[in-house]
Amino acid sequence: MTDSNVIPTDREFHVFHSAEEIPAGFGPSVAVIGNFDGVHLGHREILSAVVREARAVGARAVAITFDPHPEQFLRPSQAPLLLTPIEERLRLLALTGIDAAIVLPFDAALASLPAREFVRDILVKALGVLQVHEGGNFRFGHRAEAGILELKGFGTELGFAVQVHSPVRVHGLEVSSSAIRELVAAGDMTRARWMLGRPFKVRSTQARGRGIGTRLLVPTVNLAAYDGQLPAFGVYITRLTVRGRRFQAVTNVGNRPTFGEASFAVESHILDFEPIEIDEQTPIELEFLLRLRGEIQWPTPEALKAQIFEDVGKAKRYFRLAG
Repeated sequence: MTDSNVIPTDREFHVFHSAEEIPAGFGPSVAVIGNFDGVHLGHREILSAVVREARAVGARAVAITFDPHPEQFLRPSQAPLLLTPIEERLRLLALTGIDAAIVLPFDAALASLPAREFVRDILVKALGVLQVHEGGNFRFGHRAEAGILELKGFGTELGFAVQVHSPVRVHGLEVSSSAIRELVAAGDMTRARWMLGRPFKVRSTQARGRGIGTRLLVPTVNLAAYDGQLPAFGVYITRLTVRGRRFQAVTNVGNRPTFGEASFAVESHILDFEPIEIDEQTPIELEFLLRLRGEIQWPTPEALKAQIFEDVGKAKRYFRLAG
């Protein structure tokens, strides 16, 4: 393993980018398979159970995931916008306490792999799996040919147990990645936060070509182009993190239609601004806390300015009440 295969945490967390990278004798393990987009509360309940079981039996806790997302390979025109790109997904998985993530390239070979061969070659031979944890709707193998019933059959044949988990519900809502994507796309940051167990966030960099030097000297930050899921057009109370410094902000997601030709941007106005070192490679984390309103084309610059003052006032009150 190279250093790029280890994500720093309070313990060693390994990432393998193919089954061939898994070293001989890596097992025994307790495993879970999934896309883990968002690493939401439902995912974290199963991952916690995997970690507990692994610790109890002296095995490794392992999450098996895919890159790209299977839908991006199988049906690219219908593939969902992701809540978490693979780098962020791995960072969040590392925080759950698991020992390793196996990132399988989802390509034609994997898509055509029969379910039994997947179990035999990856779960049993490569990982020495003792137990597999999954949700009840889990499907795998060529054309999603197998589900929980077949997985249990393979377990009986090949010597591992299967633990099936019920869906997690919060405030009466069933938690799933697709449900969170719909909430984010609708601008419902409160319910998305319930399901994620944290605010929805985007990790990106500053947009290019905006005269950035070595310091951010103005209280406005535009994010670079981002191909993951973004909230609905509108104005949001947000929190911006740059180089460990957290700023309160108001963010507009949309086409900025009031002045001239529309142009899409994710533009944040920092409320408690102070100059900070930044360049076009500096990571920026933007958390969406609450939607204030939809995007509006104002009749005059004065009307827009008045609304901005109102938005800023609401944001400051939000942060004051939140402490």
